[in-house]
Amino acid sequence: MTQPPKGRRALVTGSFQGIGLAIAEALAAEHCHLVLHGLGNAEQQEAACQAVTKAGAMSVECHSHDLSDPRQVESLMKAALSGGALDILVNNAGIQQPAPLADVPADVWDRILAINLSAAFHTMKAAMPGMAARGYGRVVNIASVHGLVASVNKAPYVAAKFGLIGLSKVAALEYASAGSREQGGVTVNCICPGWTETAIIEPQIMARAAQLGGDRDAGARELLREKQPSQRTSQPLEIGQLVAWLSHPIAHNITGTAIPIDGGWTSQ
Repeated sequence: MTQPPKGRRALVTGSFQGIGLAIAEALAAEHCHLVLHGLGNAEQQEAACQAVTKAGAMSVECHSHDLSDPRQVESLMKAALSGGALDILVNNAGIQQPAPLADVPADVWDRILAINLSAAFHTMKAAMPGMAARGYGRVVNIASVHGLVASVNKAPYVAAKFGLIGLSKVAALEYASAGSREQGGVTVNCICPGWTETAIIEPQIMARAAQLGGDRDAGARELLREKQPSQRTSQPLEIGQLVAWLSHPIAHNITGTAIPIDGGWTSQ
């Protein structure tokens, strides 16, 4: 079993835009059935469905559950699994709200941990037993360089991403012996992007720009210069292609990893 089979079902959270949509498109190109999720408006949802269909998805369905609420995560998984078993689960949904630790409101801490970490626990708990029973499954959790190294003013985000990598390693160990080379096995991996061209970094770019006379390009360069030695951002499609490859049967022995796409950030 060396080629990815057609007709796999994949759930990608936070997939109406940005990295999540790029991941969904990459899986659609391999003729997966896609289950999209997000909290965007009707226009964003429709645009995402059209993009994934154009990319080659065999079918598309959309859900808009609030992942900060465990009951809604449970409802999402029931809805997703009602359409058939999930072969691929990508936990991409995430939020960030930078502030000094002493200034972080308790409700912000709770919401960031709920969406960025606890939701992944609940989706994995629901999906992985079925993967093990079939001998094939892929979980890819989109962590961050901030799951490997810390930065100031990001206490809840860093805590959640470090936790997500730890959770993924435990799940990888627990399911490492499920399935076979021929079936494809069950793997759990994290991808750890550095600065990537998405909406989540825009407030940080603009904060730097404000210090440099409002020049957005200068703000982006300053942000990159501080952390990312390549001086280049990543594109969401690059993350999507890695998810697609990790989901191939040939990647059956790649599990428990945290793979940086960070231009050398975490090598310093």
